[in-house]
Amino acid sequence: MNLVYFVILVSSLIFVHELGHFLFAKAFGVKVLTFSLGFGPKVLKVRGRETEYCLSLLPLGGYVKMLEASKTDVVLPEDRKRTFESLPAFKRIVIVLAGPVMNLVFPVLLYFAVFVSDGPFLPPTIGIVLPNHAADGKLRPGDRIMAIDGEEVGTFDEVKRIIAASPGKALKLQVFRDNRHVEVEVTAEETVERRGGDMKQGELEITERIGTLGIQPSAPTAVIGVPNPDSPAYRAGLRTFDIITNVGGVPVRRFMDLTSALSENAGETLPVTYMRPVSVPGALGGLADMAVFESGVVALTPDPSGSTLFERTGLELADLYLAFVPPDSYLYKAGLRPGDKILRLDEEPVPAWYTFAERVKAAPDKQHRIDYQAARDGRVRTGTFQIRREDYRDDSGQVSSRYVFLKQQWIPVTADERVEHPTPIRYAFTKAVEETVDVTRFTFVCIVRLLQGKLSLKSLSGPIAIYEVAGEEGRKGADYFVWVMALLSINLGLINLLPIPVLDGGHLMFFAIEGVLRKPLPLRTREIAHIIGMALLFGLMAMAFKNDVEKRWDVIKGQIGGISG
Repeated sequence: MNLVYFVILVSSLIFVHELGHFLFAKAFGVKVLTFSLGFGPKVLKVRGRETEYCLSLLPLGGYVKMLEASKTDVVLPEDRKRTFESLPAFKRIVIVLAGPVMNLVFPVLLYFAVFVSDGPFLPPTIGIVLPNHAADGKLRPGDRIMAIDGEEVGTFDEVKRIIAASPGKALKLQVFRDNRHVEVEVTAEETVERRGGDMKQGELEITERIGTLGIQPSAPTAVIGVPNPDSPAYRAGLRTFDIITNVGGVPVRRFMDLTSALSENAGETLPVTYMRPVSVPGALGGLADMAVFESGVVALTPDPSGSTLFERTGLELADLYLAFVPPDSYLYKAGLRPGDKILRLDEEPVPAWYTFAERVKAAPDKQHRIDYQAARDGRVRTGTFQIRREDYRDDSGQVSSRYVFLKQQWIPVTADERVEHPTPIRYAFTKAVEETVDVTRFTFVCIVRLLQGKLSLKSLSGPIAIYEVAGEEGRKGADYFVWVMALLSINLGLINLLPIPVLDGGHLMFFAIEGVLRKPLPLRTREIAHIIGMALLFGLMAMAFKNDVEKRWDVIKGQIGGISG
C-alpha cells in the first residue's frame, strides 16, 4: 500500500507542476508536442489534436515538450510563430515560472480542504488571565470578546490570529462582561518566537514577532488548595486537590464559579460537595499510576470578616501545588514532594504556575533557588535546582540538545460549549494562505542555510524517506496525507527555482544572461551547462539516497539477513 500512496503523492505534485507549464504555453500559442507524466517507457499514450499525452513507467518526474526551433524539431512554416523561442522574453519567463508557482499555489487548495472541515471552535471567552502580562488588570476570566478594533470575532482562534498579527499595537476590545458591553484598550506585548527545533534554532536563525495579551481559553476547574490547617476549609474536611462540584445546591464547574458562589456569604454554613482523587497502589499490575475519585460532602462555614475567598475560607486554586514529583525529577532533588506549594523563585514571588514555567525556561542553564511550603508540616523550606539538559542524536546523525521541563502541577480546564465559525470559507482560505506562506518561508530558509553550509547535507532526505512518509501519513487518513502533499509541493516549487541548469531556475538564469548580453547563449554553452546541472542534481540525489540508507541501515541489514538465511 505504501507504493500506491507514494505514486499518488509524487504523480499529483508532478502533474500540477507540468500542468502550469502546459496551460501557459497553450495560452501564449506555443505548440506543445508532448505532455508526459513520468519518465522512461510509455505505459499509456493518447494522441490529441497536436499534443501526445503520455503516462510513463517511472513516476519520479515529467516534462512538457514544446516546439523549439533551436533543437531537432521540424518546424513547418505555419508553426514558426508557435515555437518557444518566438515568444517575447516576458512570456517565456511566465511559462517557466508557471510550474513552480503552481506548486506554491496548490498547497493553498490542499490546506483549504483541511481547514474547511475544522470545528466546532472554542468561543472567544477568556478562561485565564496570566499575571504580569498585558491583559492583567484589564481583562477578566469570563469576559467574552465580541470585537477587536471594530472587527467582529466569533471564535478564540480569531482572537489569537488578530492579536498575534499586532505586536506592540494598542488594541480596542469590545467585551461582554456582567451582562453589559464595555470597551477595553490593551497593548499587545511583542514576543520573539524562534522556529526550527531545539538545536536547529541557531542554525536556521528563524525568528518571528508575535503579539500576545496573556489570555487563554477554558477556565480552570475548581481544584482547590488548602494550605492552612487552621482555615475553615481544612477544619470542614476539605483537602488540597479536592474538586468542588456543588456549593449550597449551586453546581460548580470552574474555580470562578466557586468564587462567585461564596462571594456574598456572610458566615452562613453551606453544604459543599467534592470529589477527591485517591491513589490506587499497583494499578494494572504496577504498570500505571492511577487514581480514582471518591465523593463526599462537608459543611463549610466561611469567616465573614475576610475580604477575599482565601481569607474567608482558606481555599485557593491549586495552581502552584505540585501533584506529581517523580523521584528522579529536579524538584524532588530540591526537596519538594507532592502537595507542596511553590512560593518564590530566585527570591521573587510566583503568582502562577505559568509564571514559574516562563521564568525557568527563560534561564534553563541557571541554578534556581525555590522557596516552597511543605505539605507535610506547613513549614516554608528552600531548595535549589537546575532543569535537566539532554543530548540526543537525531535522524541525520547530528547531536542536538534540549531541556526537560516537567509539568508537575494538575489543573484540568473546563471548556465552554463550542461554536461553529461564523465565516468558515473565509477562515479556511485565510488559514490556508497563512500556512502556505509560513511553510514556504521555513523551507526557503532551510535551502538558504544548506547553501551557506550552516545546515548539514545529512539533513537531506530522498525517495526512500518520501516513500515511508507517504505510506505513514496515508494510513493515518486523508487530512494527514494532504498535509504532507502540501509540504512536498512547496519543497518541489522552491527547489525548481534554484539557478541550476535543467531546472526551471536554470532557464530563468539563462533568460537573465540573455537580457544582459542581448542575445541567446550559444547552444554548445547551454548544453555543457545542462550536463553540469544534471551532474549536480544526480550528486544531490545520491547524497539524499545515501542519507536514507544510513538512517535505515540496521533495518535494511536485518531484512537482507532474513532473506538470505
